[in-house]
Amino acid sequence: MDFSSLISEEKIKKAYQNGEFKNLPGFGKPLPEDKLAAVPKELRMAFRVLSNAGYDVEADQLKQELLSLEDLLKVCREEDEKERLETLYKEKRLRLNQLMETRRQTNTSSFIKYQQKIENKFFRK
Repeated sequence: MDFSSLISEEKIKKAYQNGEFKNLPGFGKPLPEDKLAAVPKELRMAFRVLSNAGYDVEADQLKQELLSLEDLLKVCREEDEKERLETLYKEKRLRLNQLMETRRQTNTSSFIKYQQKIENKFFRK
């Protein structure tokens, strides 16, 4: 241990003995379950960094599915199938918008550009 670690440890022990930690929220209760407990230890830090940066697995999957649906719509020739794909696209788009709103990421420039492209493609002919 270096000098600063020793001083920090000593101050923490003194504060604990003086009862300064007794009024903290959650004192004496178990720690909340780690959401990444199922992720291998060597990958947890990377997942935490991605999560803290705003990365969302579900949103990413939805974006990939939307891109695939766009490609399918471009080549689709049957009207029934095209309607089904458009309905599916709208449902996934709605779900993505809901996710983005809950994460408050609807104002990012990349989201706005993506949304404008989608609107131009489907609503302006």
